[in-house]
Amino acid sequence: MSIDPNTLPPPYRIKVVEPIPFLTADERRRALAEAGYNPFNLRADQITIDLLSDSGTGATSAAQEAAAALGDESYAGARSWFRFVDEVRDLTGYPHILPVHQGRAGERILFSTLLKPGQICISNTHFDTTHANVELAAAEARDLPCPEAADLDSAEPFKGNIDLVALKRVLTGPERQRVGLVLMTITNNGLGAQPVSMANLEAVKELCARHRVPFFLDAARFAENAWLVNQREPGYQDWTPRQIATRAFALADGCVVSLKKDGLSAIGGFIGLRDDDLHAGCEANLIATEGFSTYGGLAGHDLERLAQGVREVMDPAYLRARAASTARLARMINDAGVDTIQPAGIHALYVNAGRLLPHLAPHEFPGHSLGCQLFLDGGIRCAELGSLYLGQMDDQHRLLAPAPFELVRLAIPRRVYTDSHLDYVASILAGIAKSPERVRGYRIVSSPRLLRHFKVRLEPLE
Repeated sequence: MSIDPNTLPPPYRIKVVEPIPFLTADERRRALAEAGYNPFNLRADQITIDLLSDSGTGATSAAQEAAAALGDESYAGARSWFRFVDEVRDLTGYPHILPVHQGRAGERILFSTLLKPGQICISNTHFDTTHANVELAAAEARDLPCPEAADLDSAEPFKGNIDLVALKRVLTGPERQRVGLVLMTITNNGLGAQPVSMANLEAVKELCARHRVPFFLDAARFAENAWLVNQREPGYQDWTPRQIATRAFALADGCVVSLKKDGLSAIGGFIGLRDDDLHAGCEANLIATEGFSTYGGLAGHDLERLAQGVREVMDPAYLRARAASTARLARMINDAGVDTIQPAGIHALYVNAGRLLPHLAPHEFPGHSLGCQLFLDGGIRCAELGSLYLGQMDDQHRLLAPAPFELVRLAIPRRVYTDSHLDYVASILAGIAKSPERVRGYRIVSSPRLLRHFKVRLEPLE
């Protein structure tokens, strides 16, 4: 009897477990109030299902932990460094690899070395810390998502693409001398976990080469993007995910990667470079701020876990199971009458809170309101990607320009939750969908100027 590959279980079994808390409704209400109605301020031991981020939240394998026991903690030239760099070079093909403790450290080093004040960094979509690090380098972050991304309900397979027409317009227009970098995020986390096609990457490479603009990848989810290319893009069905990922890296001049996602580790990242002079500048910055260039702020046991993780993550059986689990959750949520960005990505689902809560105006933050209600009803923590995160506000926290969409991201940690856990998430959302009018809006009490959503404090509207 033939077996449908889409019904296969994950290619691993659970060996170590951790208890999760189930607070009472009153305890959840008190906890959220004490946290200033900001899920980032909640304690981990108050969370039943934590979908706040897929960054550094995955489970490591027995092979990774066995490798960690071999960690060499020598300050320079550790054996663990050479195992790590050999694995990463084999995957990416870049001659220069600089380890960093996480992706945002790599962003800071790369942008402060490569970008000059007043230059433009163009992307399909900058995520929050990427955008902040571009601004901290005194440059401008500009997003040029493809037009298809604006239709949340369409089945277009590659909504993560950049708008090639708009990119060419900038590179040939009056601002062309200001463009210091084109950065492609794979997958496009800011636009619904949507993948980027190889055809789009090839076109970006051609445009950047013609106009002599550096082309880099923000490749935190290189394996998941490769899997979706394999499944959706004609001509790649016979390629392995590893072959696709390696081809993507080959198209770019370099990359910055958080390995807290597809590195299957709690910490780590790297910068990959071809240019010798840029490498020298980044290496000097790294040594001054992160650590020597053969450890970059990482312990030897971290380097060992990462070397094993970047190989494990390319396993087609693992990627198939992870994609199938996310797609299953999407179907359950959609069947309950709750819309998500289509088609489903892999690392997260993006719930259309604006459509679910039409009684809340953008200045009442429907995405944030839905996120709070998920915790109040079920102890589920998640992140808003709507007007609280992306909206423009004045100094009095009044919303001047709302976000284009009011979304909630359900980020799914790797190898952590079973389908039973995700069934629970779907049931809580279904319950909210039965009486959405009971969800209240919020107003800002205090907020930092930069990266507002991390430390903002709010209160519910009457």
